[in-house]
Amino acid sequence: MTETKSSGSAVVSLKSVVEEMDLPSEEWTAYLNRRTGELITVTDEDQRLADSDADLSNLPEWQQESVAQARTALESNGFLALPGKFEIREYSIVERFCLGVEGAALKDTLLRVIRGAGAFRRFREIVQEHGIAEAWYTFRQQALEEFAAEWLEANGVAYSRD
Repeated sequence: MTETKSSGSAVVSLKSVVEEMDLPSEEWTAYLNRRTGELITVTDEDQRLADSDADLSNLPEWQQESVAQARTALESNGFLALPGKFEIREYSIVERFCLGVEGAALKDTLLRVIRGAGAFRRFREIVQEHGIAEAWYTFRQQALEEFAAEWLEANGVAYSRD
């Protein structure tokens, strides 16, 4: 297990951070509690409600708790917003994978299909068709772990590779 040390904060799981960074919706933001290592996800709706002065008593209890958690994350200096899709630059990861593919014809095909609208869909189709999907997912996971580790280190957050 590789681990970085930082005084005054919990050690967070790199795997958990990567999972939260890779949220399925752009309408969600993940936050890391620097002190406890807790990861929470805040929806855009919860953020909107947390930022408003609206009466929340008519909301279901679970949603009141979710909004309270969102408010805590948004108002506290102890929480860090995890990088989103824009900061991660997924296209760059795809391009690096394509450049590393063996076979000039396949490499050229991949580099061509990642241009323009629908690039990610076409890319996924080609990697499936050529049987390199597992290599892609492994490469992507490693790239996300590297990105997350660098981000955690830059923010002085201790982490473990588990």
